[in-house]
Amino acid sequence: MKKNIFKLLFAIVFCQLAGILGSVFTFPSVKGWYATLQKPSFSPPNWVFAPVWVALFFLMGISLYLILKKDIRDREVKKGLLVFVIQLFLNIRWSFLFFYLHNPFSAFLDILLLWLAIVLTVIQFRKIDRGAAYLLLPYLTWVSFAALLNFSVWQLNV
Repeated sequence: MKKNIFKLLFAIVFCQLAGILGSVFTFPSVKGWYATLQKPSFSPPNWVFAPVWVALFFLMGISLYLILKKDIRDREVKKGLLVFVIQLFLNIRWSFLFFYLHNPFSAFLDILLLWLAIVLTVIQFRKIDRGAAYLLLPYLTWVSFAALLNFSVWQLNV
């Protein structure tokens, strides 16, 4: 029981820390550079992004926990953990490219890779634990929307 509580806390904190790291690149540009960009009509207000991302990273943490409960020596579990970490890295890198480097084009390329990595994570997690896979679907949906938003911002500001 204690072991599972530790895994649960680790998984949630690990994912939230990824979100915090991404926000380090994001927050300094929100009121400055980002505010100067032309945005599409469907762009949500800035205050929406933080609670959505906190919730998504929480769901990612629960999903990760369900995988960590399995035998970590299992080949499928190892593959699942690898693609999960890759998508988390791409998520952080997107914030760096878009907000820190002010490069919507490079960020768009990154978010396409992120979207693919999330799909691969969902597919791999489904082999291990269906609930873990389903918990990532809101994330995939939001990143799909974010990709459209990123593309639109890039095009409007070329």
